[in-house]
Amino acid sequence: MVTRLSTQDALFYYLDEQSATSHLGSLLILDRGADELQYDRLLATVESRLGAVPRYRQRIREVGLGIGRPVWVDDTGFDITYHVRRSALPSPGADDQLHDLVARLMSRPLDRSRPLWEMYLVEGLAENRMAVLTKTHQALVDGHDAVEINQVLVDAHPQAPDAPQDIWLPAPEPSDASLVVGALTDVASRPWELVGAVRVLSAPVAGIGSAVSGSLRRAGSMLRFATDGAPDSPLNGQTSGRRRFTVSSADARDCARIARRHDCSMTDVVLAAIAGALRRWLLSRDAVVDSSATVRALVPLGAYNGTGDAGHGDRGRADGRRDEGWDQIDESEWTAAGVRGFVTDLPVGEPNAAVRLSQVAHLTGRHSTSGRRVAMAARSWLPEIGPATFHAMTSRAAATVSGRSFNLPISIAGGGSAPQYLAGNRIVAAYPVPALVPQRALAIGLNHYNGRIFVAFNADRDIMWDLASMPEYFAEAVGELAARTSIP
Repeated sequence: MVTRLSTQDALFYYLDEQSATSHLGSLLILDRGADELQYDRLLATVESRLGAVPRYRQRIREVGLGIGRPVWVDDTGFDITYHVRRSALPSPGADDQLHDLVARLMSRPLDRSRPLWEMYLVEGLAENRMAVLTKTHQALVDGHDAVEINQVLVDAHPQAPDAPQDIWLPAPEPSDASLVVGALTDVASRPWELVGAVRVLSAPVAGIGSAVSGSLRRAGSMLRFATDGAPDSPLNGQTSGRRRFTVSSADARDCARIARRHDCSMTDVVLAAIAGALRRWLLSRDAVVDSSATVRALVPLGAYNGTGDAGHGDRGRADGRRDEGWDQIDESEWTAAGVRGFVTDLPVGEPNAAVRLSQVAHLTGRHSTSGRRVAMAARSWLPEIGPATFHAMTSRAAATVSGRSFNLPISIAGGGSAPQYLAGNRIVAAYPVPALVPQRALAIGLNHYNGRIFVAFNADRDIMWDLASMPEYFAEAVGELAARTSIP
């Protein structure tokens, strides 16, 4: 049976025709212990688990004459060695070299004649480490029928569980004639859903709400929360497919102490730190930053888990572990709504860090108590999704919202309070690589994993030529909040 791309997936697929890239990724840093991860072992691990993500062995095939949305078909010539690759950094293997490699790899379009994903084992990283980068097209991960591949690769223990035997035989590809007949039948049943309109609207992806009634239902909840225009910002402009990438991190225990001291959530703390970093960045560009200046961010409601008062369930412990909030994020709420989140203004004009945090907490508190929750009855049909898939869902949601509604997408996910492993190798850091939204020069992704908050900045190369300063700005902003909370 042929599976047709959803309207939203087709929009992401056609977006690549506009000289943009619609893929996202995940960067895992591994400890290179005695059980060193070799390429052959990674290859075998991925191959043994592809049965859990069947879409990763399917490619997209367009329908002749463009009369219907493309379809998923099994790749009869599937070659896993094409998708799982190896790379190495030149000496000294510094982190900035890795980030440059990630930016170059994420700038390259995926081969649309094959399944739309790649994975790289990166060797030569300093301090006895290695990295695994995944790169996946947004059309491939919908959070329901398909999840991000890292979700099935990462284990809770060094000894990986035995994978079920996977005997895969690709289904024969349908003929051109059968695809045309199927497309005509589909169009006859939904005459308003014309593929030509979908292709044209893929450039301004924000038009999805008015393009198709089904997508309107998915985007409606978000659009109600983001109807007024975002402020002008150098973060917005004509974006390209060229990328810059960098990362930062913070101690989750420090952030938990700050949250407890100020009676707010850890999400509020990191949003305030991002506001402080953006303030420093704007001032470095000699931008006019008056006291009322803001940057409007799109944040998933899943960052507020609804436990405790006003969604601030993370203020009870100072060690930054189980009950501080992010480990309990209910990603199913984000998935169930299709598009679920809110926009909030980051007060980049406020020079006082404590006041900045108070303003952020006040604004986000309104959203977390506003009743915009998803009924838990939806859980029964939803898969359990991991942080990589959650970031993918956030990126997909951001791409469907009006381009005038926000300046910056931010995705936040919990990645577990204990160490995790890939093919027996300990993961020491886990960074999302969020997809860029058209007309948005920066996307920020955060993972809370094993006692640290890992922050990734993915940016347009031309607009944010100075992205390399952002980790320093973020660290300074966190330090400023810690100093005002008397954290040693």
